[in-house]
Amino acid sequence: MANELAEKAKEAFLDDDFDVAVDLYSKAIDLDPNCASFFADRAQANIKILNFTEAVADANKAIELEPTLAKAYLRKGTACMKLEEYSTAKAALEKGASVAPNESKFKKMIDECNLHIAEEKDLVQQMPPTLPSSSTTPPLATAADSPPVPSPAAPAKPMFRHEFYQKPEEVVVTIFAKGIPKQNVNVEFGDQILSVVIDVTGEEAYHFQPRLFGKIIPEKCRYEVLSTKVEIRLAKAEIITWASLEYGKGQAILPKPNVASGVSQRPVYPSSKPAKDWDKLEAEVKKQEKDEKLDGDAAMNKFFSDIYQSADEDMRRAMNKSFAESNGTVLSTNWKEVGTKKVESTPPDGMELKKWEY
Repeated sequence: MANELAEKAKEAFLDDDFDVAVDLYSKAIDLDPNCASFFADRAQANIKILNFTEAVADANKAIELEPTLAKAYLRKGTACMKLEEYSTAKAALEKGASVAPNESKFKKMIDECNLHIAEEKDLVQQMPPTLPSSSTTPPLATAADSPPVPSPAAPAKPMFRHEFYQKPEEVVVTIFAKGIPKQNVNVEFGDQILSVVIDVTGEEAYHFQPRLFGKIIPEKCRYEVLSTKVEIRLAKAEIITWASLEYGKGQAILPKPNVASGVSQRPVYPSSKPAKDWDKLEAEVKKQEKDEKLDGDAAMNKFFSDIYQSADEDMRRAMNKSFAESNGTVLSTNWKEVGTKKVESTPPDGMELKKWEY
């Protein structure tokens, strides 16, 4: 049964019906969760509908189940390059090339990664330093010209690395804090705010308090303190793809097809600590959004986002369907027009539409 679903998924993929392909591969995986090929193929379909973080997760699972599956490394490399994570993409592609040395796609994509990595290094080198180096700053002379007395060094602020990935309904944030007692970790959730405080013995407390890219449902969020990390699960208020974890970083991405919006509710926290004024924080966030002056692509993305937020269900369905089926070249709000037919891709004037298969 699982193989039959996978065959139907391949047919849907070849017909450019990528959403159906993802759904069919998911059903096949439910029946056979140990088939690496199903995960690798779903990763390819996710790439086609711009679900790059989910594609990376699928590729990682495929590699975990079958480390010699070459196409899993190819999918991971492709998705990471779309996310502009070129070093991660290169590492995956190099591993894939060692598994399948006769596959020419690996070398071509590795060369492309090297080009992007070199460009990033050149950009960093061209930026002037904002602070003088301690090795080049001359010491201040005293009146008596006496040698300087070193002052005791302040305790270093702990800098825990963090990363995130997302699913349609949630965002998973991982803070790599090893060996931290559970009682030393305090996590609180607001409508669009995450607050993480980690107390470290003998050092300054670690604070991570970003304004999030999208709104969340605080009462459905949760976290877990493990031996090597703190894992935080943020329940999305709307099932849309976050372009980044923090607000204002990256361009907004239109919602995925055929989804319904969730409803966020105001959080209530049982705690002995002084209560935070979430009403005030939310008012400040809304004022910043209202006063923010955007231009170029950012203004256009906000314009489309505002349309989607205020649209009715038929308009949202029309926007989802037209954007997904046209590969991002058509955006319609008329469900009567696009609901009964497939929306063909319409490239801008002077450009040619091409299909790339990996």
